[in-house]
Amino acid sequence: MKKIAGVFLAVGLIAFMTFVPNVAAERERGLEDEIIYNILIDRYNNGTPTNDTQVNLDDPQAYHGGDLQGVIAKLDDLQEIGVTTISLSPLMENSDNGFHGYWIEDFYQVEDHIGTMEDLHTLIEEAHNRDMKVVIEFVTNYVAASHPIVDDSEKADWFIDNELTEPAWMENTVRLNLEHPEVEAYLLDVAAYWMEETAIDGFKLHAVDQAPLTFLESFTQYIKELNPEFYLLGDILVTDADNAELINDTALDAVGNMRLKDAMVEVFAEPDNAVENIYEVWQTAKNQQPLLYMDDFNSERFTQKFSENGRNTLTTWSLALAYMYTTPGVPMLLQGSELPMYGTEAEESQRLVPFNSGEPDLKEFHNRISALRNEFPVLRYGDFEIVDSSGALSVFKRTYNDETMYIAINNGSESAYVDVSDIPSNMELRGYLGDNLVRENENGNYRIGLARESAEVYTVQTDAGFNWLFIGFVVGVFVLFIGAIIFLSAKQKKSNM
Repeated sequence: MKKIAGVFLAVGLIAFMTFVPNVAAERERGLEDEIIYNILIDRYNNGTPTNDTQVNLDDPQAYHGGDLQGVIAKLDDLQEIGVTTISLSPLMENSDNGFHGYWIEDFYQVEDHIGTMEDLHTLIEEAHNRDMKVVIEFVTNYVAASHPIVDDSEKADWFIDNELTEPAWMENTVRLNLEHPEVEAYLLDVAAYWMEETAIDGFKLHAVDQAPLTFLESFTQYIKELNPEFYLLGDILVTDADNAELINDTALDAVGNMRLKDAMVEVFAEPDNAVENIYEVWQTAKNQQPLLYMDDFNSERFTQKFSENGRNTLTTWSLALAYMYTTPGVPMLLQGSELPMYGTEAEESQRLVPFNSGEPDLKEFHNRISALRNEFPVLRYGDFEIVDSSGALSVFKRTYNDETMYIAINNGSESAYVDVSDIPSNMELRGYLGDNLVRENENGNYRIGLARESAEVYTVQTDAGFNWLFIGFVVGVFVLFIGAIIFLSAKQKKSNM
């Protein structure tokens, strides 16, 4: 009897799946298709305790033991929440206590505290086996004060005065003169070495806001000539004021946007802040392919900020992720955000990820929202506009080819609705996060209403009313199932007589 029940259940599931729309991507995978996960290797996961020299967990400025093997051990978990690209902190050989990777002493060696070149090859291979890409952070502006070239008298003009004193790691660095042709040639050689020696998929260039535009233009162009598909991301250290030039005048694919990050954090940190405020900031950066992120390694964690305002973790992250994963840009998670991690300042934000903590429901939402983004190309490539707002509720529209989707996010403490009037008659909006359904009302509008602090993503499809074909099939399966049970029960009774 169990076998028959299993057969009918399987048939029912197969039939149900035939009624779920399947939207395939129409072009090759590019940066718009990625979900990036930022990793500070030493502060992620300790996979090889045997290389834990100089490790002191009580010292926030010392090594804490994270390594490349620790990253390898977590690839399946990252894949489960939808991550498609991991971005590794600088991994070149550093001076003592250079856990962050910015005190480079040798551009051509892997820092032995985090592993070996063989470990890096293994990590890249394992990532590629999971269809995940690997990007490494590349420091071009600085070297450690202890780098051998600093004391080379023939290279005295390779360096210029360091204009910055913050963050604290700057104290042990010397600034390179990126306008010097020999310095540029040196860094181009370093870039080519890592591209040839490994199968990495991209660089995240550290502190592009501190580099001359002419250097970035020639540097990025050279890399794209070596490999046009190679990702080039720009990390912002101080200001994103020049982001438009960075995108327009260089071959960078995407650049961090602090203003957009601050807008998202400010809106979702408290209930009743208008989601429309984020859209207004996005309009100033809409041509810049922004990296969308809520956390960075140098400030208070988003979870810390909103929890101090009394907001629920699952609810608040769901709102933020719904915005990040359905609006233009490239989502970028900081390690531990999926748990989520707390932290009041850089030292806490940079501690080893506490993998023994976390909320399963939040990880499940990461999986759902990333799968939704991957399923519908319109959420990655589509045009983007705001339809209307009502208080803290905003409804957005994305269109791509013949596909249209609506995103509704209510950051308010009360239910709200928006009437949408630009949808043709006899259609319906089908929700994927909360299984909501919106049909045309007597005024010819489609009223999108959401409960407090919730989000929904809708497809537009023909209003078919009740799906009698599907309902009939399910009823038929159910009748056959009941009939089989009655038949087997009767047969069993007869055999026992």
